[in-house]
Amino acid sequence: MTQGKRISPHISSDAVQAIKDMGAAAKLARVAAGEGQAAAAARLGVHVQTIARVESGEPGVAIGHVLGLLALYGISTRLQPPEPDATGHAAGA
Repeated sequence: MTQGKRISPHISSDAVQAIKDMGAAAKLARVAAGEGQAAAAARLGVHVQTIARVESGEPGVAIGHVLGLLALYGISTRLQPPEPDATGHAAGA
């Protein structure tokens, strides 16, 4: 899977998929609200290309832009800590 120019190859495919999922959710919410990318960009204070990059799931977009776009359309996110493995350590640690 292509991960973009600005993301480590050590990032898991699950994390890359989560980024893509957030972008898709933002796009669905924007379209459902009847707004174009230009309107979303103006509301968020970014260039329209940034909206396109977020919505396409580009992993190199600033997290503030991703979360900001989600928040514009009422989508909240919640972090979930990893489940501990058999040794009691966080998986992947």
